[in-house]
Amino acid sequence: MTKTLIIFYSRTGNTKELAELIQDKVGGDIIRLKTQEPRPTNYQEEVAQNQFEQKMDVLPEIMTKIDDFDKYQNIFIGTPTWNMALPQVMLSFLKEYDFSGKVILPFNTNGGYGVGNVLNQIEANINAARMTTEFSIKGGAENKGILFTIEGTYRNHVSTKLDEWLKQNYK
Repeated sequence: MTKTLIIFYSRTGNTKELAELIQDKVGGDIIRLKTQEPRPTNYQEEVAQNQFEQKMDVLPEIMTKIDDFDKYQNIFIGTPTWNMALPQVMLSFLKEYDFSGKVILPFNTNGGYGVGNVLNQIEANINAARMTTEFSIKGGAENKGILFTIEGTYRNHVSTKLDEWLKQNYK
């Protein structure tokens, strides 16, 4: 039996909601990445900290540990796009584990600007793993005060699109 892991990082809840939708559809274990040091709750402070971390290549220490990582074959990696890139905590996670021989299924939420360099960054850090096409949707636009959006009829639309993606990518 192939073991599935859904790992994600989420600030406003959109990536979390998407991760939970995936788990509802495929099962598997779900884990939310958390940093050792608390992140700023103020949006502008978070943006400034993340931009600094990206510029200085700072990798925040992650509190989340996956002791039995080797047992997983299919790994869904969920992340928002921040400053057209991965949040640095996701890079911390990618650099900590060996993905050789695994299937990586990336999923992304963004504020409407797309995935940016997220997929290239994931692919560059997963060893010899095979990566499928991504699932990417518009989540909130925190810079405009729009936080959680994956609810109601939009959630239904996302769920339908997710079914199509899973049919093509998840075996």
